[in-house]
Amino acid sequence: MPRVLVIEDDETTAREIVAELHVHGMLAEWVANGREGFDRASQHDYDLITLDRMLPGMDGIDVVAELRRVQIDTPVLMISALSDVDDRVRGLRAGGDDYLTKPFAPDEMAARAEVLLRRRQPQAAQRLRVADLELDLVSHLAYRNGQPLALLPTEYRLLEFLMRNSGQVLTRAMIFETVWGFHFDPGTNVIDVHIGRLRRKIDGGGQLALIHTVRGTGYMLTAAHDTLPVAT
Repeated sequence: MPRVLVIEDDETTAREIVAELHVHGMLAEWVANGREGFDRASQHDYDLITLDRMLPGMDGIDVVAELRRVQIDTPVLMISALSDVDDRVRGLRAGGDDYLTKPFAPDEMAARAEVLLRRRQPQAAQRLRVADLELDLVSHLAYRNGQPLALLPTEYRLLEFLMRNSGQVLTRAMIFETVWGFHFDPGTNVIDVHIGRLRRKIDGGGQLALIHTVRGTGYMLTAAHDTLPVAT
């Protein structure tokens, strides 16, 4: 069971985070002070840290910067009510691995935590495989049923992100910020356009559909239809 350190001074928010992580199979510990959080993170082995931006004792930016200075590489999901671009950039440049703004949906927070946990796992394999879909991480080539797929660079990055997180629902915000590297604009349809192109290349010709739309949320790549969320 992954161990998560939750550093958050608001008790209500902290309890929501701890409860949601527990639902997703993670063991979470909560501290409400930045200095205590840094001490706990530097003295114990955690798989993930969720870190509030504004904390008593030691600011969240200082906490993550000091962790990186002492070479602690535990993934850090920064959570903050400060949503402007400059603040997100400061958090990421200080050493944060992802940045989530308040208010947030608990299931998205848990999904981002799961992505960071998987990202930390050793990537010894040189290929990703889902059903008969393969992605060669060395040559940057993709194959479906042994046949090469002609992918543009952005399509390749999109497919890699989907395959690395196969079986997981990925929100449009997560996809946009990871693949395009910008804060998500709810008014853009660029993700849907690229997903449509990728579907035509991967799922065309009557093959088993691997890319699925999760209505109102985002997308999932999976060959197991019984794992698909039920739309409500």
